[in-house]
Parts: sequence; C-alpha cells; structure tokens
Amino acid sequence: MNDAVIVDAVRTPFGKRDGSFRDTHPQDLAAKPLEALEERNGFGPETVEDVIYGCVTPIDEQGLNIGRIAPMVAGWGDGVPGVQLNRMCGSGQQAVNFAATNVMAGQHDVLVAGGVEHMTRVPMGSDGADGVDGDGAVTDTYFEHFDELTHQGEGAERIAENYGFTRRELDELAVDSQRRWAEAWEDGRYDDQIVPVETELDGDGLTIEQDEHPRPDTDLETLSTLPLSFREEGEGVHHPGNASGIVDGSAALLIASEEAAAAHGWEPMARIVATEVVGVDPVTMLTGPIPATERVLEKTDLELEDIDRFEVNEAFASVVAAWLEETGVSWERVNVNGGAIAHGHPLGATGAALLTKLAHELERTGKNRALSTMCIGFGQGIATIIERV
Repeated sequence: MNDAVIVDAVRTPFGKRDGSFRDTHPQDLAAKPLEALEERNGFGPETVEDVIYGCVTPIDEQGLNIGRIAPMVAGWGDGVPGVQLNRMCGSGQQAVNFAATNVMAGQHDVLVAGGVEHMTRVPMGSDGADGVDGDGAVTDTYFEHFDELTHQGEGAERIAENYGFTRRELDELAVDSQRRWAEAWEDGRYDDQIVPVETELDGDGLTIEQDEHPRPDTDLETLSTLPLSFREEGEGVHHPGNASGIVDGSAALLIASEEAAAAHGWEPMARIVATEVVGVDPVTMLTGPIPATERVLEKTDLELEDIDRFEVNEAFASVVAAWLEETGVSWERVNVNGGAIAHGHPLGATGAALLTKLAHELERTGKNRALSTMCIGFGQGIATIIERV
C-alpha cells in the first residue's frame, strides 16, 4: 500500500455570517485555497488528478457540483475533474480521507481535497425543502420509520443531560476556546495556514486576512447572560456562546503519494496514517467522535497516549466535554489553538480546516502524531490520524 502525505494545507479566513464575505460567491470562495496551493507549491493544474470537495448544502449557488466548478474558477482550465460530497459536518474531513485512501490504493498520485460552506448566502438546512421545519428539526416527511426526530441542538442538550454537564462547565470550555484562538493568532500560529482573500463588499474592494467570528474578550459573566438556543431557561445549557459559530469559509489540502511528492520536489508536512467513520444513535446523534476515536486507534495499534495533539470539533461544548470524559485525554492536548466555538464552523470546510491546523501544529511543535475527529448530524462520527514526516 502506498503512503499518502499532506504536502500543504491552507484555508481562507472564516467570515462571520452577513460579514465581509456576504457579497462573495461561494464558487469564488471555494477557489481561493486552490489558487493558494498552486502558488505555494509551484505545480501546473494538469498535475492534479482530481479535486474532492465537501459541501453540506449543495444547492443554489453551491449547487451544480461546486467541486468541479472551483478548479475552473481558480483558473485550472477544464482538464481538472472535481466532485462534491456531503457527509454533513464531516464533509471536509471525508474529502481528505477519500483522497488519502485513493492514493493509498494506487489509483491516483496527486489530489486536492477540502471543502466550502457559505452559510450566509446558502443557509444551513435550506437543502431540506419541507423536510426541515422552522426550528431546524427534520419532519416525519423524511424519516417516518424513526421513533423520534431531533435536531442537533437537542442532541447536544441530551448529551449534556446524560453526562451531567452544567452550563458553567461548558461556558468555561467556550471561554478557553476563545482565549486559545487569541493566543494562537497573536503568536502567528495561523500565519502559514490562512491565506488572505481579496474580494468586494458593497462595491468596494477589500482584503480579508483574519477570522471574523472570534470574541477574544469573552468571559464567564458575559456568557451567563446569553439566552438559551434550544430549550427554555433552566432546562438547557447551550447558547450561542458555547456552540460553534455560523461562518463562511473554505479549506483545501494537497495530498500526494510519497513518490509523487519526491518527484515534484515537495517536502511533505505529514503522513495520513488511518481514517475511520462510524454510525451512532441518530437521536442523540453527536456522540460519534467517541467510537470513531476508539476504532481509528484500534486500526493502528496506537493508544491515546501516542497522540500528541487532538482536534475535536467544537460543534457544541457538550460534544467535546463528553469526548474528554470518555477518553480521559487532558484538555491541554485538545484544540490547543482554539476551536469552532471561537473561529466558527463552515460546515463543509471545517474538517479540512481541522486537519490543516493539525498538520501545521505538528510542524510548529515538532510533535509526532495528531488525531482529528468530528460529530456529524443524524448520528455519525469521523476520525483521521496523521503523523509528522
């Protein structure tokens, strides 16, 4: 089996909802990481054998196979194929996993994988037609065989309820996520992975260089005043401050075989060791990172102690807290540069962005291995292990 390596990994800044990207077409946003990868690594577009892009709401401006359209918008001509996939919140990570396994199997040598989500121009859930009600819950028009139908917010509340997490405990995690992002930004840890985006807003040109969603001054007192998002006061624990931000963004990784990397003179950042995907209870739906982590480790005969850095997507604070509770991993090894509570969660792009963070973090610290895992709507989980080359 061939080794699949990460040659480079980039993402755009994440723009807040109705923020600086509100006039930017999703196809243009999707193309930005591709342009950056080409410029940074000096390859001709014909080198790339396929583009695999995640997108969770592939309709309207994100429809018509945005994975195919993005490389054409990036100026790669019509000879580079592309495909869009939807594994909901795990789409960007699944795109990378598919690219890696394709390279491992010897079917291709150079691929680009990532994702995009413009949550301002193509709102979350808008692909559900009448299958999603006003509260974001799936109606029985879609799944009549389910005993109960819930949305992700209710799933997060049930996780908190099952584990006995208090609002203050989850708020403390949220404050730390914001603090960590701010420290990482000030320390320049995002400099090599975030590429500026030149665009227009209200007819004027501007360049976006920094994530717009983080609130570095967030504190426990402020969070304690926010209204709950999914349940009545006193009955729940989640609010906008301890859940992921709705943002616009894209990310992409250049994936290659070791032989192809050497032939092109590329110095790989990391090797993709193993991937996994699991299904879990679709009612609670967000516990997937726990078994996904267990199973990807089993594939490699590795232990949690063998992993230096973790990314556990902060879709909701209770998801991360439950993973920490079950694994016993120290919070000091998890989401060390801040997570989606701070920088946001552009659904189809986040998984690729998390792996981008980890690849750069291994290079920065000289650590050996990292694991990314995400919860996924309707009860799935995904995981990927990488190691520094």
